[in-house]
Amino acid sequence: METGGSTPKALAAYGVKESDYKNDEEMFNKVHEMRTRIIKSPSFNSDFILAAILFENTMDRTIDGELTADYLWDKKGVIPFLKVDKGLADLSDGVQLMKPIPGLDNLLQRAVKRNIFGTKMRSLIKETNTAGIKKIVQQQFEIGRQIAAAGLVPIIEPEVDIHSTNRAESEKILKAEILNETAKLPSDTKIMLKLTIPEVDNFYSDLINEQSKIIRVVALSGGFSRKTANEKLARNNGLIASFSRALAEGLSVNQSDDEFNAALTKSIKSIYAASMT
Repeated sequence: METGGSTPKALAAYGVKESDYKNDEEMFNKVHEMRTRIIKSPSFNSDFILAAILFENTMDRTIDGELTADYLWDKKGVIPFLKVDKGLADLSDGVQLMKPIPGLDNLLQRAVKRNIFGTKMRSLIKETNTAGIKKIVQQQFEIGRQIAAAGLVPIIEPEVDIHSTNRAESEKILKAEILNETAKLPSDTKIMLKLTIPEVDNFYSDLINEQSKIIRVVALSGGFSRKTANEKLARNNGLIASFSRALAEGLSVNQSDDEFNAALTKSIKSIYAASMT
């Protein structure tokens, strides 16, 4: 599970309108209620879920009096990660790099104290531009090394826009740059990769099989419906899901607990099945 996406959009998809909250604090309260409901659902556990990605605001909040990361691990057996990027810069060379991340070292220290296992940070590739893709990967790995030095496992996430033209060519350039940067990592540095489900089935098999430094390769749903994302994912052996919007698809604040839990169970089991190919 990943608690990603912009907060107002995530709430709107869940049935919470902007008129239902007056300010940022009330908005964050609403989204924490949504996330808590997902996390506390009986189907949300380590039988089907390996990890969950939290926002900083979620990391600092509690569930039943226990810090969110501790609740995830102690009560659910689910590994907590933290989203550390501050969003995307403007489009340049066909890509959107990450904005600067001020105070990252302090955030990483707090994450370690909060028992966070790793981090994730997203960039976006919109066009087939070799120079831009190279910059994306270099920035991701540069910050990734900083994160690893703090004792956390970085998830490198250079997303390729599913609506971009010539996506397969962008993915060829991306994979070559990832392999180049991975080869430069110290032998004891471990990373994860979060990638768009590739145009060509099993295109990332060599990244999945490189297990000395890349401990896991996961896929983002990228705007695909859950049905489409699952179908594509199932054709990629060894690639597992890190879905956010696709996971929460069909969940509503207006559902009874039984309806909510049934919908979430169906979602989780379908994504798990697609990940196990």
